[in-house]
Amino acid sequence: MIALDVDARGVATLALARPEKHNALSQALIDDLTAVAAKIAADPAIRVVVLTGQGASFCAGGDLGWMREQMAGDTATKRAAAQSLARMLGAINTLPQPVIGRVQGNAFGGGVGMACVCDIAIAVDHAKFGLTETKLGLIPATIGPYVLARMGEAMARRVFMSGRVFGADEAATLGIIARAVPEGDLDAAVAAEVDPYLACAPGAVAAAKAFARTLGPAIDESVVARSIDALIAQWDSEEAKEGISAFFDRRKPDWAVTSAS
Repeated sequence: MIALDVDARGVATLALARPEKHNALSQALIDDLTAVAAKIAADPAIRVVVLTGQGASFCAGGDLGWMREQMAGDTATKRAAAQSLARMLGAINTLPQPVIGRVQGNAFGGGVGMACVCDIAIAVDHAKFGLTETKLGLIPATIGPYVLARMGEAMARRVFMSGRVFGADEAATLGIIARAVPEGDLDAAVAAEVDPYLACAPGAVAAAKAFARTLGPAIDESVVARSIDALIAQWDSEEAKEGISAFFDRRKPDWAVTSAS
């Protein structure tokens, strides 16, 4: 469910390859991403990673069928699933190589989290974004530490709880992406971010990245554990059960109120 290509310069393009599901994060995709991140981290020939998606969407967030399966499981099942998601995000966030996000389409929920574990992300100007979890009775739990690290609390609180969908320009203002460009300019914009690293000492780049992370908000084992606990607690909530059921029933959840117009 992923595609990995490494060119002669040591630039690895890692693509989410589930376009028919808008690259929604299933267990198989989560496991594949974790495994390939370990492979990339251990390969000194890889200098830069470009993270992108195949198809119309960058990443539509968590696969709701997968979530429904976890919610129906016992506590151990829920914890294992939440831990696997957290491990995947952490594995990409801590890659020694710089990670450039090539956001070629929409990013919702976990897709915003995927953009936020990149060191920099460039998006097409027609892309839509949103932390849409609360529309389903969920919360942005495991992605939360990375979203807050990228946006800062004040910016994050503008969109963290509302489920509001917003455009690429606002995503840039919030810090999710560095900038938005026309679709035809995306590859050139990504190349402009990649090329400078090829003139740098790769060990120094890795050391600088690791040092920068120690100076930013701590995303340590205790923070990750809190995010896992928060996800499990919300999976167990009646609101989440209603929200997921309503999605599959193609109806509004019983707590949704029609907006005044």
